[in-house]
Amino acid sequence: MNSSMHLAPPPLTGGKLVLATIAVALATFMNVLDSSIANVAIPTISGNLGVSVDEGTWVITLFAAANAVSIPLTGWLTQRVGQIRLFVAAIVLFVFSSWLCGVAPNLLVLLAARVLQGAVAGPLIPLSQAILLGSYPKERSSTALSLWAMTATVGPIAGPALGGWITDSYSWSWIFYINIPVGLFAAAVTWVIYRDRDSLPRKLPIDKVGLLSLIAWVASLQIMLDKGKDLDWFNSPVICTLAVVAAVSFLFFLIWELTEKNPIVDLRLFAERNFRGGTIAISVAYAVFFSNLVILPQWIQGYLGYRSVDAGLVTAPLGIFAVLLAPVMAKVLPKSDARLLATLAFLGFAGVFFMRSHYTTSVDPYTLVLPTLLQGIPMALFFTPLTAIILSGLSPEKIPAAAGLSNFTRVFAGGVGTSLISTGWNERTILHHAQLAEQSSVNNPDYMSSIANLRATLGGGMDQATAFFEHSLNAQAAMLGLNDIFWLSSMIFIAIVPLVWLTRPAKGGGAATAVAH
Repeated sequence: MNSSMHLAPPPLTGGKLVLATIAVALATFMNVLDSSIANVAIPTISGNLGVSVDEGTWVITLFAAANAVSIPLTGWLTQRVGQIRLFVAAIVLFVFSSWLCGVAPNLLVLLAARVLQGAVAGPLIPLSQAILLGSYPKERSSTALSLWAMTATVGPIAGPALGGWITDSYSWSWIFYINIPVGLFAAAVTWVIYRDRDSLPRKLPIDKVGLLSLIAWVASLQIMLDKGKDLDWFNSPVICTLAVVAAVSFLFFLIWELTEKNPIVDLRLFAERNFRGGTIAISVAYAVFFSNLVILPQWIQGYLGYRSVDAGLVTAPLGIFAVLLAPVMAKVLPKSDARLLATLAFLGFAGVFFMRSHYTTSVDPYTLVLPTLLQGIPMALFFTPLTAIILSGLSPEKIPAAAGLSNFTRVFAGGVGTSLISTGWNERTILHHAQLAEQSSVNNPDYMSSIANLRATLGGGMDQATAFFEHSLNAQAAMLGLNDIFWLSSMIFIAIVPLVWLTRPAKGGGAATAVAH
């Protein structure tokens, strides 16, 4: 008898359901938090380990690459090992790798630990979705998805603020040590509650060729995207080589997986209309959302002079409405068309980014925080309906594979989006700088008048006034470039609305709820 044929256990109830939800949510939160918490600590980590900041950024790059490779393997590993055994093992190994990161005496050990951490983190998010869906009655599946979405969205938001505070107040090692008690609690509770509810493992052949080609194209593309800007993109032979390896191995991977009897990644899921439309929509939306979440603190710190902790606090209000509205979503989704809720989310995001496209270099904290606070509303309408659409109508044994593949696509799109948006911001800043600099000529009376006013105000010479003017010009160019990115982001959210309406509503006219048992 295989895992798809045995009778699924009944839903959990009472205190056991509450405790199980907390444990699974904490494992999700720990994982998602760790993908962003190290970002603000890179300068400190690099300084303490005696390496450059560029070398230090490999701490983020290698985690992302290993994580991207392992996420789509979730479906195959689940069938091979069992859902609960794989989930608990992943948590325990995540805790161990977090400890290794904290005690790392040099960069090499830290990078090796981060590769392990990223690899074992892969199954946690898709399995947490599947486990929660199997723990709740079918009619309350939207509640399960809402609780999952709440933890998945708060993590990236809390990461920069928490990472900055821990690094400033204690030691960078503690951004990894905090995973240890959280992970041990989540693993212990999950095992005690779910060990008798595990899916039966199956002896599956290993698709070695598919696995190797997956590793080749994902790792090379991830490293290319992360390092492209630093190495001047295709002017670098390293980037050109990575691009060729990624392209060739990706094409080979597609052909092989679509013709393999037991593929390592089930690409045939894209033949499902709702899976295809929902996955593309959530991936594009997440790419725009996440990339802006990365560059906004960079601008706040680099050009407005905010500390890393304060920059994190500016983005923190994003989680307020996302958390408060999660229980509301659980009640609304079963009675609503998930496509309509997703459309409202995209339009809400478009409005928020349009507000930001009017920022100026003298923006005050209130104007910075207001769009961030309001963005929590579409955040609450974002993950749950789209996840419901993606998983709707799938049989129980396909849920882990579908969740793994859709999460892989979403997370990978976030990495691609961040690279493209960062490069786009840089290019637009250079363009605006060149346009503004054209006006900075001794033949321009307005420019000379500004320099004269600066000399009078600063009480310095021509060099000091010119340097101050150049600093202001740089800040203005970066601001104009960022406004372009915000405006483009707003338009992208409007453009992807039709994708949602290419999917089918759930049978019975309600929300597209996933069948988990």
